[in-house]
Amino acid sequence: MEYFLENPDHLWYLIAGISFIIELSIMGLSGPLLFFALGSLATGILVSIGFIDGWQSEILTVGILTAVIAVLLWKPLKSLQNKKNKTDNSSDMIGLKVPASSEITATSGSIRYSGIDWQARLADEAEVEFIADASQCEIVAISGNTMLVKPV
Repeated sequence: MEYFLENPDHLWYLIAGISFIIELSIMGLSGPLLFFALGSLATGILVSIGFIDGWQSEILTVGILTAVIAVLLWKPLKSLQNKKNKTDNSSDMIGLKVPASSEITATSGSIRYSGIDWQARLADEAEVEFIADASQCEIVAISGNTMLVKPV
């Protein structure tokens, strides 16, 4: 403990490192611990260059920097998490010909595969308005839990 009292910047680097490890391993880069880690790292740098001194000002600086970093990075990081284009073209179901278990349109429908009804909708490259119930269709992609199909 005496080491950290003599080198407070190293304490902030240690706190930042532990916070990053917890954030990445447990929380998956989605929690507020990321902002706290960045605030601690920045505070450690400011202590290293002698810009701030004293534990009260260091704690205040961590709080202020954490809040500022959270405000600045919240929207960009949230938009990275919520990317809508998550179409999977690598599934082993792609290319299968399956029957439609209900009418399939550009927004809704279902197919029957392996005894299970799966949500489905028309793929962008499908050149029809709908696929009739019990008609054959081909799975061309998967978006989340929805199969994108086109008529056979």
